[in-house]
This record gives sequence, C-alpha cells and structure tokens, in this order.
Amino acid sequence: MMAITMTPAAEQHILRHLSHRGHGMGIRLGVKTTGCSGLSYVLEFVDAQGEDDQVFGCGEAKLFIDPKSLAYLDGTELDFVKEGLNEGFQFRNPNVKEECGCGESFHI
Repeated sequence: MMAITMTPAAEQHILRHLSHRGHGMGIRLGVKTTGCSGLSYVLEFVDAQGEDDQVFGCGEAKLFIDPKSLAYLDGTELDFVKEGLNEGFQFRNPNVKEECGCGESFHI
C-alpha cells in the first residue's frame, strides 16, 4: 500500500496557513518535470478534491496526491524545518536516486 506521511511540524504549518487563508481542504503535493535532474516538487492549496486524487490524512491536515505523482512520492515524509533565518518544507523521499546541486530537482 502506498503511503505519504508528514511530521507534526509540517501538519501545524499547513493548518496555520489554511486557517490564515480562511478556506481550503489541505495541500496538493505533486511532481513536475523540470530542473537539472528532471523532477521537482510542487505544493499548492486544495479547495476541491480531484476525481483521481489519493488523500492522506496526517492528523487534521490532508495531503492530496494525483496518481501520476504518487508513484514518485510513495514513502515520502513531508517535514517543515527552520534553520536560522531559512524555513521551508523538506522532503524525505526514499525513491530519490540523485539530487541536483542546487537541491531544486531530483530523479528516481
């Protein structure tokens, strides 16, 4: 069975933004073809579930993933990390074979 998880820090960050935004069901995590290594992650708010979306509940937050992206994301853990002045989502994807030097793209 395919699974995507998120840490409590990622869940809280998503819930905080949904609350601030005032609407939305969760976030969509996907991949698109781009960058030095071929694929990059895409995150966007979800206001309506897509017909083919897989939904992963992580506490109160929901992750929506389209079937094409799920094959690349199976087993991924989404985290939200603060390091000094920088903060952002971090993807722990066991399927990644190599990432580009800038960290913006990867390939399987």
